[in-house]
Amino acid sequence: MVGAGSSGAALAARLSEDPRVSVLLLEAGGPDKALELHVPAAFSRLFRGPYDWNYDTVPQPALEGRTVYWPRGKTLGGSSSLNAMMWVRGFAPDYDEWADAAGSSWSWDALVPYFRRVEHTADPTDATQGTDGAQPVEQQRDPRPHTAAFLAAAREAGHPITRANLPAGQGFSQTMVSQRRGARASTADAYLRPARGRRNLRVLTGALVQRVTFSAGGDDDRRATGAYVDIAGITRHVRARREVILCGGTVNTPQLLMLSGIGPADHLAEHGIPLIVDAPGVGANLQDHLVAGLAPAAREGTLFDAERRAELVRYLARRRGMLTSNVAEAYGFVRTAVADGAGVPQGLPDIEIIFAPVPYVGEGLVPTPAHGLTVGAILLRPRSRGTIRLASADPRDKPLIDPRYLSDADGLDAATMLAGLAECERLLDTRALRAITTGGWVQPEGGEHMTPAERAEVSLRRYSHTLYHPVGTARMGTDAASVVDPELRVRGVTGLRVADASVMPTVIRGHTNAPAIVIGEVAADLIRGRRA
Repeated sequence: MVGAGSSGAALAARLSEDPRVSVLLLEAGGPDKALELHVPAAFSRLFRGPYDWNYDTVPQPALEGRTVYWPRGKTLGGSSSLNAMMWVRGFAPDYDEWADAAGSSWSWDALVPYFRRVEHTADPTDATQGTDGAQPVEQQRDPRPHTAAFLAAAREAGHPITRANLPAGQGFSQTMVSQRRGARASTADAYLRPARGRRNLRVLTGALVQRVTFSAGGDDDRRATGAYVDIAGITRHVRARREVILCGGTVNTPQLLMLSGIGPADHLAEHGIPLIVDAPGVGANLQDHLVAGLAPAAREGTLFDAERRAELVRYLARRRGMLTSNVAEAYGFVRTAVADGAGVPQGLPDIEIIFAPVPYVGEGLVPTPAHGLTVGAILLRPRSRGTIRLASADPRDKPLIDPRYLSDADGLDAATMLAGLAECERLLDTRALRAITTGGWVQPEGGEHMTPAERAEVSLRRYSHTLYHPVGTARMGTDAASVVDPELRVRGVTGLRVADASVMPTVIRGHTNAPAIVIGEVAADLIRGRRA
């Protein structure tokens, strides 16, 4: 197995429950030992560090030619060790759309038992609580009072306040988080640590896989036999008796497939890579959630104070206080006026509104400048499609990431985002939020001298960034053009599967960590023959 992230950790743990199965899990990053990996509010401190693949997109024409920073977890737990811990399942029709592409076993009804298996919640009234789940999902321990004010603002603006993770009719909610008693609970914590004592599970960190190897059979009989992997500067060939499973995620999985000879023939030829399977879908169909935030100045008590020594003492002593915050403490779903003309099915949103009791600026790469809030709009179902491509045949070179944000021919992505930002302005103009803001602006700078439309345009073009949910670059389907079949087997070869967010045909109206873990759980049952 390649990659110990959200899907990979879950899959390795489940497969190793069978003592007859031997699992070797290869992770390019190091162990998840740093304190910042476990303190929720410290996640942006991990950006550009040793636990991050540290990716950037190519310049984006629709975003003033900017490159956009894409953090991806490079450690045990993968991006579940680096993310904002939001547990947002998405809507039932999102998964039914997967079923349209890949068969009924990927429908909402078919996946609900897996969500229940995964989730272990601290709220006995929560209908999502499972009986044998592995991933702790909790209410926040110490949300800021500003978050209650935001939910009051949503109610004032006419939005329903609902329980989180409803399959339909989801409104505005306080965020459920993948934490255990106020600390981050990554899949390394939830799955790998309980399994590490098993003699049939071996986890190797610092192991960069260079390419998958195949048997020398004919074109119709190429079987994955193992992989070349760099460990401490030495290349070794590890062999698989049964299968090779790629769990590297939406960026690294297509990169590794292409390095291994599975991808668009002309692109591989450019880099001198011998062709195993001409698969144009590898690295195509890239989708991501774009977010643009408005950050008004606010009165004291925001997470601007989270780095005070007193807060560290509170956290270390009692797992309480600001450092338990996942930053994005509330969210809600809205349907803008653009949705009807854009063909969004009735009853479904096209924008998620996200709230943080702190100004989240500079893509999280700069220190918080002042007390403030963030109210942002997230494009839930982008029409734009991008690509992952190789920069070279060297596995150490970062791939070329081009999400092609806001590139759809009809301009509906940009129109939807601007409508979402208008809704953010409406929320900020409620009594509830006017009571805790000052009238000044942290971002866009000088926003008090702009009209709402001007603030929206600047926020979208100059400050928008990824919400860290790329999917789709090794999509599953029943059609011959799909990269993997409904059982996640790579087309054109045998003995090779993919189990991570890259197989999602479409991005959900939610957050991708929960369904990525579910994909790992489903893959385990497929491999063990427990699924029809």
